Amino acid sequence: MTFPDQPGNRFSLHPAVIWLLKFGAVVVTVLVIAVFGGKIARDLAQRFPAEVDEAPLQVGEAELTIPSGASARTIGALLEERGLIEDGGEFEREVRRRNVADDLKAGDYIIASGTLDELIAALLAGPDQTDVFRLTVIEGLTISAMLNSIADQTDHSRSDLEEALLSGDVTSVLLPEQSPSGLPEVTRWEGLLAPDTYEFRSDAGAVEILSRLADTLVTRLDAQDWTLVEDAGFTPYEGLIVASMIEREAKLNEDRPLIASVIMNRLDAGIGLQIDATVLYALGEVRVLTTADLEVDSLYNTYKWAGLPPTPIAGVRLASLEAAALPAETGFYYYVLIDVDGKHGFSETLEEHNRKKQEAKDAGVIP
Repeated sequence: MTFPDQPGNRFSLHPAVIWLLKFGAVVVTVLVIAVFGGKIARDLAQRFPAEVDEAPLQVGEAELTIPSGASARTIGALLEERGLIEDGGEFEREVRRRNVADDLKAGDYIIASGTLDELIAALLAGPDQTDVFRLTVIEGLTISAMLNSIADQTDHSRSDLEEALLSGDVTSVLLPEQSPSGLPEVTRWEGLLAPDTYEFRSDAGAVEILSRLADTLVTRLDAQDWTLVEDAGFTPYEGLIVASMIEREAKLNEDRPLIASVIMNRLDAGIGLQIDATVLYALGEVRVLTTADLEVDSLYNTYKWAGLPPTPIAGVRLASLEAAALPAETGFYYYVLIDVDGKHGFSETLEEHNRKKQEAKDAGVIP
């Protein structure tokens, strides 16, 4: 039986009942979705685990190496980079305010984040001395002699150390692309390792040790203002070459800026440097030079060739770097050893230089 489609004859429910039915249907639908949707989601999650970012770790301990000679600014930047502080500049300002910037100790740390007071205290105390050894590399050594010295003080052989340098695992922004023609490849590293006393963990590898020395040299070189050298037409690397000659020639710190001035004055005038130490480097030995030695065919022979030698000739101390970056302002073109304590006499003219040279010979200071 059907009902005619007439309003008076239609079956109807009370509006409240209709609302309850609709509400119930919605509730049932939500429950079904919640139950079955949750199950489906769990199944999918198990089959296809989502790659989500983990919550960031809380800042805790971090390994930190402070290169020897690092400035407060560099240390602040390293602390910030490791996430141990938020503002490296604030660290630098605070240690300078306390006048302890020069007392922060180099070395390898395992250090925890904390207050500025705690971090400064840790860096003033120095790294944990447990299971460490000291390595001392003296100034004025060639790269060959330096590697021999490191081998004598560690479990690493000379060949292992040289292999590490040449493997590409040890790097330096100062490293030339190639060695001078005819010289061993390791010559590229001449002067690029910083002399100093270092502390390493007993298990430190060759790459770690050499990288520390290389990084320290770069840090020290970057800390200098090379404006005067660059204004004279030279690069900071060439400034390092000058520093290496100062290192080999100077005995007293007071003479270093003066020897630097002689080198720069002669370069500016286009005069051969005529530095004995470069000839000795070419010869590969230390002895009194003869007239014949001054004719050795080498780009390091500054009696024969004008300009700078192609690489540094030795590892340099900070005082030599500082002198190369900031030579004294003089009219000197000559110097000669005049005292057994290492003091040099400086002259503007060849005549004056020859007189001082003869006086030094008469006094038995030089042969």
